Amino acid sequence: MEHLSSLSSSSSTLCLLLLLQFYVASSVVLLRHHHNNNNNNNPYHRNPILQGNQTSCALFMGTWVYDESYPLYQSSSCPAVDPQFNCQLYGRPDTEYLKYRWKPANCELPRFNGLEFLLKMKGKTVMFVGDSLGRDQWESLICMISADVPKAQTQMSRRYPMSTFKFLDYGVALSYHKAPYLVDIDTVQGKRVLKLDDIRGNANAWNGVDVLCFNTGHWWTHKGPLQGWDNVEAGGTMYEDMDPLVAMEKGLRTWARWVDANIDRSRTRLFFQGISPTHYDPNEWNAGASTGSCYGETTPVTTTPMTGTYLGADSDQSNVIQRVIREMENPPFLLDITLLSAMRKDAHPSIYSGDLNTQQRINPNKADCSHWCLPGLPDTWNQLFYTALFY
Repeated sequence: MEHLSSLSSSSSTLCLLLLLQFYVASSVVLLRHHHNNNNNNNPYHRNPILQGNQTSCALFMGTWVYDESYPLYQSSSCPAVDPQFNCQLYGRPDTEYLKYRWKPANCELPRFNGLEFLLKMKGKTVMFVGDSLGRDQWESLICMISADVPKAQTQMSRRYPMSTFKFLDYGVALSYHKAPYLVDIDTVQGKRVLKLDDIRGNANAWNGVDVLCFNTGHWWTHKGPLQGWDNVEAGGTMYEDMDPLVAMEKGLRTWARWVDANIDRSRTRLFFQGISPTHYDPNEWNAGASTGSCYGETTPVTTTPMTGTYLGADSDQSNVIQRVIREMENPPFLLDITLLSAMRKDAHPSIYSGDLNTQQRINPNKADCSHWCLPGLPDTWNQLFYTALFY
């Protein structure tokens, strides 16, 4: 528990900075921009104002703009959307949540082009590694590319812990490797042991991949039946419990050491997805709210800042990620999606998830406010991923 005091002091300072950053992002008015058929007025027909290292474009600061040209695809035409994320199929009655485009504060993002993605990545592999938020993003990317190359020959394999979708005509493979803690979990005398110092089992799958995008976060705080381990092992000692932030930092440092020692950055592009926020307490964005969770939310947060309490829940984990990445020899590009996603209280499956039975789907208390509908917010994550990868 030696990191507790340092976590507390550094978290306070960084949390204040994060709060200030979020206030700036949230103060930009949410614009309702109806689609204009005149290409000269369509921002997607202008060259993006981007530099190769994004120094002139604050990708993760901005506002959500209503755009009738969205979504980029329909879930009914995508071969990869899980029932868990397929909100339209499972009865979501509204569609405005599909119509929002992310607009950075001082530039335009390039329009996602699935054919360009395949041509630039020809013969290469892309892998998302982490928990189900990584799966959400993986499925979104498959859908976005497939919409632009509807006649492409494809092949899909869903297995545990690795699933892969291939665009055979281009030799491009998109994979998802389930590893919610990144470090290994082994069974020892019938117990699931989370090994904070060992990553060799999972990491075998990452060697030789051309683009790697990691994420972790939500599983570290799971308790009760959702907890993914029975004991924690660190430094040769077995623990029945451990502070989740301390455990997360120990595990991430094991991952960071492996990356620095094993990833050849001359051939592998490396990304880390920031913490994906949840929306289980409406008082976080609407003081005095009478309804529960994200159920019934249909529009993003606009000019009203989220409360510090809400930001603290995600900023603690974000601070751990940023601290570890900052100290790496070969750090990944951080897809810092936390604040822009925090504004999207409307974009969760809520009760419109195929993972819920009929009775659960009429009970707002069973709402899924952790994952995201497809089409939806993960499409923006992938547009930012695409921008960072190619521009």
